[in-house]
Amino acid sequence: MKIGIRKAGRATILDLEGALKLGDAEEAFRNQVQQLIDAGSLHVAVNLAGVTELDSSGIGALVRAFTTLKRAGGKATYFAANKRVMMLLKMVRLDSILDLAEDEATALTRI
Repeated sequence: MKIGIRKAGRATILDLEGALKLGDAEEAFRNQVQQLIDAGSLHVAVNLAGVTELDSSGIGALVRAFTTLKRAGGKATYFAANKRVMMLLKMVRLDSILDLAEDEATALTRI
């Protein structure tokens, strides 16, 4: 998994590319979010457009990032998930818990 980082106003955008699954990818995502929190970047938008696969560990990493940022006084929003990823998130009923936006512009208005 590749993780691109860019800034948009006060938000940090993480562009994910590849499979978010158990192992290195999930660990890299978790570590990246923790580094952002440690650096004081508490408003994070995660671009899911490039996520090709998602397993339970990947879903757990998304939830963990959401709750960790919230606990730190920040906010996480996820956007541009493909149909398959969105279907998985709905299946496990996370569409009502995680802040999911259709596109980057909408996501940034929520941060």
